[in-house]
Amino acid sequence: MQRRPLVALAALSLPLLASPAWSQAFPNKPVRLVVPFAPGGTTDLIARIVAEKMGSTLGQTVVVENKAGAGGAIGAMEVVKSAPDGYTLSVATVSTTAANPAINPKIPYDPISDFAPIMNIAATPNLIAVHPSFGTKDYKSFIAKVKANPGKFSYASSGTGGIGHLQTELFKSLSGAFITHIPYRGAGPALNDTVAGQVPIIFDNLPSALPFVKDGRLVPIVVAAPQRLAVLPDVPTFKEVGLEPVNRMAYYGLLAPKGTPKDVIDTIHAAAKAALADPGVRQRIEGTGSLIVGNTPAEFAEQIKAELAVYKKVVATQKLSLE
Repeated sequence: MQRRPLVALAALSLPLLASPAWSQAFPNKPVRLVVPFAPGGTTDLIARIVAEKMGSTLGQTVVVENKAGAGGAIGAMEVVKSAPDGYTLSVATVSTTAANPAINPKIPYDPISDFAPIMNIAATPNLIAVHPSFGTKDYKSFIAKVKANPGKFSYASSGTGGIGHLQTELFKSLSGAFITHIPYRGAGPALNDTVAGQVPIIFDNLPSALPFVKDGRLVPIVVAAPQRLAVLPDVPTFKEVGLEPVNRMAYYGLLAPKGTPKDVIDTIHAAAKAALADPGVRQRIEGTGSLIVGNTPAEFAEQIKAELAVYKKVVATQKLSLE
């Protein structure tokens, strides 16, 4: 019997090694979900609500990891530098994909070209709230007091270049109010100091502020939402008080590094969609005053582009900088 050359046998074996039977499907290890802010804020809250159910669908744990600093840029860069294999994701916020890039020309990533959008999970109202010691309980008395004392009062935000910062600057430009910005390393620390009375005013996302509103430790003044909220029926929207451009809701979505394969994006999208279909997840998200979105990667990409354009205009109008 004629023996086949070893080289020929090796060549015959190559297709077997490259066949799907020998490859491991995504995911075959835990997935990191980077929250670009400190624990305790809305970004962290939304991430933890969806992570567990996504993990059930994927068959792997989705580990939430907080990487705070630089208005969310440090956490965002953690994902930009990661391999485009779906194992490192970021929670996308208006701060990291629009507000911060709009104000910071040195930010080390491009929010449009450096990420692969996956889904906008939820849209969240924002609000201005004050410490009870501030002494006002409605928008009319609030704006009158602030305007009568320009520069006397300060407001807390999740960080320079974050949505709380730039949306308040938009509010200031349209209302004629002047309040001083005090940036923090996330909504959690900003809330803690406002609730403690160290800062009298905060512009924050509703989910993280709502528990303090409900127990009387913060007083809601005005909200950014399409209409009045069931959880705050007596609080007007920015549109109602004549400041409709400020009536912008925040988004909380999922991003992967650019170059992540479409089939991996589709798998993650399907897992997020399944999480949002779970009644318990929906109830927890909607209980914060947020609205479920669950759109497509293409739709989310367009949202990011539109929001970036809005905040670039705010920065130009208010002549804002990081200096």
